[in-house]
Amino acid sequence: MELGDLEVYRLARGISKDAWGIYKQFDWQTKKKMIGDQFITAVDSIAANIAEGFGRFHYLDRNKFNYNARGSLFESLHWVDALEERELIEKGEAENLKKGLNSLSVRLNNYISTTRSLHKS
Repeated sequence: MELGDLEVYRLARGISKDAWGIYKQFDWQTKKKMIGDQFITAVDSIAANIAEGFGRFHYLDRNKFNYNARGSLFESLHWVDALEERELIEKGEAENLKKGLNSLSVRLNNYISTTRSLHKS
């Protein structure tokens, strides 16, 4: 199996792509001085941690990174809410991102459970 075969990774990359489309529309101040960089870093970190965990041998080491990915996912939800509250993104954009992140959350939790069970085989 290759990293790109993992549905959870592909979903995380898709959300990252959507988030980038939003981020690149921000002005410099929003990107660098306020909220933008923290938002895109959190979203990108989800897929990056899944990828790093995928490359690890031991299931505990893998899930350490999967748990980091889950933490970044919840951080991303926080930033989406903040962007919406501050009227930096439209309500529809926020809802789409939150829907994708919540769907990814379920799949990531399932992936963590599956990875955890690998040591029993």
